[in-house]
Amino acid sequence: MNATREYIRTAAVLAATLALLYTLAPVPEVTAIPAFARKYGLSCSTCHAPVPRLKAYGDEFAANGFQLPPEQEPARSFRDVGDPLLTLQRELPLAVRFEGFMALGTGEADYRDFQTPWGAKLLSGGQIARDVSYYFYFFMFEEGEISGIEDAYIHFNNLGGAPFDVLVGQFQVCDPLMKRELRLTYEDYLAYKVRPGLSMTNLTYDRGLVLTYDTPFGLGLIGQVVNGNGKPEAVDGLFDGDKGKGLSLRAAYGLGPLTLGGFYYSSKEHLISGSGPAFDNEVAYVGPDLRFSMMDGRLNVTGQYLQRTDTQPDVGMTDVTTDGYVGELVFLPQGEDGRLVLVGLYNRIRSDDAAIEYETMTAAAGYLVRRNLRLMGEVMRDVSAGSTRISIGFVSAF
Repeated sequence: MNATREYIRTAAVLAATLALLYTLAPVPEVTAIPAFARKYGLSCSTCHAPVPRLKAYGDEFAANGFQLPPEQEPARSFRDVGDPLLTLQRELPLAVRFEGFMALGTGEADYRDFQTPWGAKLLSGGQIARDVSYYFYFFMFEEGEISGIEDAYIHFNNLGGAPFDVLVGQFQVCDPLMKRELRLTYEDYLAYKVRPGLSMTNLTYDRGLVLTYDTPFGLGLIGQVVNGNGKPEAVDGLFDGDKGKGLSLRAAYGLGPLTLGGFYYSSKEHLISGSGPAFDNEVAYVGPDLRFSMMDGRLNVTGQYLQRTDTQPDVGMTDVTTDGYVGELVFLPQGEDGRLVLVGLYNRIRSDDAAIEYETMTAAAGYLVRRNLRLMGEVMRDVSAGSTRISIGFVSAF
């Protein structure tokens, strides 16, 4: 009963704080976030709704290799060095993303924690040549540690003049499904992160190739070839110590405001359990996803179901099935260029490996003080653990 009262009081304080911020925050002029916005003289609202979530134009800009059509590219952005084989950006595009929170846990989890900074990353991206671009970011600080390079790749756009792209480097395997780095909540998309037993395979960061092709009849195809073991340090000059590779394919088709997709992934990994014998584990994912947008882009729903199977993720653990569900609703009451955003998120993991089972329900609200500064509040109920986390914080870019 006391925990319930505390939860209600804290939720009321959170709601009052957000309401106060909404009332007192000044109305800003449209401002630009760094890197691409500085280069092109555009507001971050051109691509984001709100930061860091991409709207349709932002998705198209990223898929086009972070470049505008040739007739719209400003000549001032590049140096004329008298060499047709050198495209040199006038300034090195740099940006910083900085975020922090205050978190309170109730129920089974009882804590009061200042979490600022929670994350600080240095980003850069731009053109090497027409239709050849790069992107990377360095996590200078993440949950108290230096995480290093996460996304880092070279993007070859429209090879041979066809709608065929190749990316090579390090990226998240789940990016064609739901982009974890662009979510609006403190709570993550768990279906892409979980790993039963000793498995090193999931759908987050990995090294390899991405191949994309837009068919003439509207079906989008994205294939990936990856190491299948995440992003560990190299051992004896090798990032991947076995010959197994992860292969994936996502196909998606748009029907007006609705996009339906299907995803398949398969890999084989060689695992070692302490001083015990080595063994092989075959991993497969399969599942549908959908995206739906209505009310002129103000209401957006994304759903994902993935079934993962492992033949042997640990000693004495065979034929493990894991079902992952993610559902997200993003509501923009004032439209894509407005300042208020409301988010609902549902996570559920059901598995033969009971240690990774998980179920949460999350409600969050965000408010743009500036185009590149979003205040946020979030309440997450952990159904599986019987606890509640309440977070207040900010996400900024400069």
